[in-house]
Amino acid sequence: MKRKKAWIVAVICIAAIIVILATVIAIKTATFTSKQLTVDQKVSYPIDLDKAAGRLSGALKFRTISSIDPSQVDYTQFAGLQDYIGKSFPLTDSTFEKKVINNYGLLYIWKGSDSLKSPVLLLAHQDVVPAPVEGWKHQPFSGDIDEGFVWGRGAIDDKGSLMSILEMTEYLIKDGFKPSRSIYIAFGFDEEVGGREGAARIAGYLKQQGIQFEAIYDEGMFVTQGEVPAVKPPVALIAVAEKGYLSLQLVAESAGGASSMPPDQTTVGILAAAIDKLQNNRFPTRMTGPAADLFEYLGPEMSFPYKMVFANMWLFGPLIESELTSSPGTNAAIRTTIAPTMFEGSERDNVLPARATAVVNFRLLPGDTMQSVTERVRTVINDPRVKIEPAPVFANDPSPVSSTDAWGFKILNRTVREVMPDVVVAPMISLGGTDCIHYIGLSPNIYRFLPERLYGEDLNMLHGMNERISITNYGEMINYYILLVSYLCG
Repeated sequence: MKRKKAWIVAVICIAAIIVILATVIAIKTATFTSKQLTVDQKVSYPIDLDKAAGRLSGALKFRTISSIDPSQVDYTQFAGLQDYIGKSFPLTDSTFEKKVINNYGLLYIWKGSDSLKSPVLLLAHQDVVPAPVEGWKHQPFSGDIDEGFVWGRGAIDDKGSLMSILEMTEYLIKDGFKPSRSIYIAFGFDEEVGGREGAARIAGYLKQQGIQFEAIYDEGMFVTQGEVPAVKPPVALIAVAEKGYLSLQLVAESAGGASSMPPDQTTVGILAAAIDKLQNNRFPTRMTGPAADLFEYLGPEMSFPYKMVFANMWLFGPLIESELTSSPGTNAAIRTTIAPTMFEGSERDNVLPARATAVVNFRLLPGDTMQSVTERVRTVINDPRVKIEPAPVFANDPSPVSSTDAWGFKILNRTVREVMPDVVVAPMISLGGTDCIHYIGLSPNIYRFLPERLYGEDLNMLHGMNERISITNYGEMINYYILLVSYLCG
């Protein structure tokens, strides 16, 4: 009898727990409401898109390719682009104060009427990555306009941004706009190789002047669709931070010799084993900071049962992390990543390499540092035969995380929703590096976003072949900058 009563009590307790659990899940799901701003109508300005596309086309013809080795850079192309800018945007050229920093870095200043208001800073870069001509539908520096697109290296990254900023300034000047808040615009010329001679020098000048900005805006993330499960509308991803960047060089040395009498492990084998250890001991995932904010914004826009799952991350956290780590894009948003990228051994197939080297690239999530990552790598490899040292390239810790409650983010959010009312907005971390890293300390509010629509295979155009932007999307970019500056400085 006692056993029967105990069994009944256990059943009742389990049932009560299930009811309580179901109630909590239901309440959290019901109160997991949209964070999207309501907009009345789409904002659009009377822009001559054909002429704007023609000016972008002209900018794409300049082969402004940057390189770690300055002797490999054709700086006449940068000089040509800057001369083209001055002629294409005469009102901007005559209205703004212009400073040239380190020969090719450009800084424009449009003074506002209220000196008590902190200025804002807009960023873009003039340089592009190399573009082999094979495989392109239109040659990479042709600037061809065809099928409703402007084609060429830099259309997306980042001359589209640079030229749309200038289209904005020219439009506002012609329209009689008088900014209350000063507007600074900075164009670096070596972002693709770390920005040390362009953005870093411009930022250094601004720091010397003691200028603090209300907010800073640059490239970084974009509008995409189909990348986040169960979210049907396009998503405008606004990066409120950027991952750190570190490459470590692994070195193994031995006596070398003939491959006919190999040791148990060659230097290549030693490094291969070390890399295998790293790839089998990935950094832990962290659903905090921008990663948590991303799904606070997107979770309410998801279809059921995804909405229920993300509304109750306290319960379904392990399930969510398992799903996110299955995709390279979302996996990179929630952990420090490990990417072996370079390997070098012997120059001949029958010679044991006396020295082998490998380079492993890490993209650091906020909370990790270059020092902590290096220490973890030493611990995981745990092999005195492997020397671990920084690779001779640019490196940086993750940036601070900018607030989504700040005025600068709220204005950006409103601007995106009014220019592109079909999208939903969500904060995220930038997976790639930007010039923003050099401007840390000049503002607590740094945001990395361009309203470029990159869906599916379009993502392959970034540093890939057939880079192009639709004329319609380019118009959205110009409208975005006009509205953003109108709100920030009106």
